[in-house]
Amino acid sequence: MIKDELTAAVVGCGNLGMALINGLIESGVTPSGLTATRRHTEGLAHFSGKGVTVTADNRTAIEKRRVIILSVKPYNVDIILSEIAGGIDPKRHIVVSVATGITTAHLAALLPEGTPLFRAMPNTAADVGKSLTCVSHMHAGPAEIDVVNTVFSALGKVIFIEEELMDAATVMGACGIAYVMRFIRAMVQGGIEIGFDAETAGAIVQQTVMGAAALLIERGAHPESEIDKVTTPKGCTIAGLNEMEHHGFSSALIKGITTSYEKIDSDT
Repeated sequence: MIKDELTAAVVGCGNLGMALINGLIESGVTPSGLTATRRHTEGLAHFSGKGVTVTADNRTAIEKRRVIILSVKPYNVDIILSEIAGGIDPKRHIVVSVATGITTAHLAALLPEGTPLFRAMPNTAADVGKSLTCVSHMHAGPAEIDVVNTVFSALGKVIFIEEELMDAATVMGACGIAYVMRFIRAMVQGGIEIGFDAETAGAIVQQTVMGAAALLIERGAHPESEIDKVTTPKGCTIAGLNEMEHHGFSSALIKGITTSYEKIDSDT
């Protein structure tokens, strides 16, 4: 699909919704084809200046937009769908939910029969075009899949997965941003303790993390093979890694991931 033909409404434009709008504009989507909704629209005023339609009226927001992105809290999904369901045309609209834990079956029960439905889980790196978005779907054909792929490819990388993996994808991709940020913060704090100022430590850590990811992506390497290259016998790297593992570094991260997953499961 050609980006300048894409039209979309982001319903419930909070932090993630704003990241989506920013990412779409940066990728070349025409701002006049985008609508952002929020109960209190003052926080979206900067989008108006870019040509995006801003409104508090969800029903009006979807009328001239093909892709409807539900970027609301899970407990608000039913309320929003009750507002817009009467205006959804299954032959024209595509509904995408980025709400955690809300299944396509749940959406289908509240929308006209046959509406193309998608679950998508991007992360806030969409704001800089570096999101990882996992997507599943129901009642969608190749044309609808192409449109949704165009939307989220504008924000970074897209992976289509089975719906039963969507909650796990939420933890790995969306919660994962926070895990990585906490790791980066800890590395900066360690850098300060061994002599760097905060700005220099931050610059070193950020570039190091980006470089580590690039090695894996561009070489298709396993993390352990890259670790082996810098862990020389009796060296400082292996000494530091072993000390971290003695204090539960890997197990703490794995436990954090499984705890986040269990939290989603208990809330749905």
